[in-house]
Amino acid sequence: MTTSPAAAVADENARENARENAREYYGKVLQGTDDLKTSACCTGDAIPDAHKAILKDIEDEILTRFYGCGSPVPEALQGQTVLDLGCGTGRDVYLASKLVGPTGRVIGLDMTDEQLEVATRHVESQMAKFGFARPNVEFHRAYIEDLASAGIEDESVDVVISNCVINLSSDKRKVFSEIFRVLKPGGELYFSDVYSDRRVPDALRTHPVLHGECLGGALYIEDFRRLLRDLGCPDYRVVAQSTIEVTEPELHALVGNIKFYSITIRAFKLASLEDLCEDYGQVALYKGTIPEAPHVCTLDDHHCFDKGRAVPVCGNTAAMLQETRFGSHFTIIGDRSTHHGVFECGDAPKESPEASAGCC
Repeated sequence: MTTSPAAAVADENARENARENAREYYGKVLQGTDDLKTSACCTGDAIPDAHKAILKDIEDEILTRFYGCGSPVPEALQGQTVLDLGCGTGRDVYLASKLVGPTGRVIGLDMTDEQLEVATRHVESQMAKFGFARPNVEFHRAYIEDLASAGIEDESVDVVISNCVINLSSDKRKVFSEIFRVLKPGGELYFSDVYSDRRVPDALRTHPVLHGECLGGALYIEDFRRLLRDLGCPDYRVVAQSTIEVTEPELHALVGNIKFYSITIRAFKLASLEDLCEDYGQVALYKGTIPEAPHVCTLDDHHCFDKGRAVPVCGNTAAMLQETRFGSHFTIIGDRSTHHGVFECGDAPKESPEASAGCC
């Protein structure tokens, strides 16, 4: 169906209003985490010890004005090109900067001048703390729906990360389309965001506080699954999740029975993925060669691979470990020449019964 010119203008006006509200909230209303009215931007996955050590070397101002909802910085980043969508003051950019090392590159994008001013002001001091002769980070003012405006080319990025930002966009299909455009084949989207157990009513989507604190724009988890499927990604994996508490009385009365969750998700750009876990008799063996995971490598909330222990895996999991940057760290025994039907995956504990991972 063709959109009329008037409708297109109205849609763009709505998107710009949402952007302006977010810029105002993160640039002027919030001055630190004490100003938050919900736990949406405070919930966090357990931070790995290796990351904690790096965070100790990151400037206090960067950390104080950080408003993420998880810890979306994956492992095995040495030498990679990483793109952080909605980087804010740059906490995750600098964390990734240390992990990719001097041969890697980290690009931070944000639309809020006040946040970017903090991020860019500390580039030289952070590089000195990390012992890098030249910066391996760069920051751009840009919208996450339009990565081309920041010069991000097709299939130029190894890993896209984002920390509680995509929910702020009013055109999420465009955001995810852009992500899969810039990812290299075998590249990964690894991000934390806020999801809901039902579609959030339109009246709540524009509420300044609910939108600013990532609840108003939360995606219904099943709509997210369908969106990724439509973009050619039939299987994503849940890494971690937690329930978001809305304790402020006025906001609690507005959201009613809607349940919100902070979920960290990983999704790979792989043409070989299927919409079900299929059994090809394959086995995965972790070599223990990832520096920050010498004993156990965790793919998702169903798959933790102990070093040297052979684990039966479905075809999708085998592809995620073999056709990505993890390929050098795993031995995959078997191929897809013989099919044994649907792979029987065990249930992982979930706080959200409604949040269905793509497969496994």
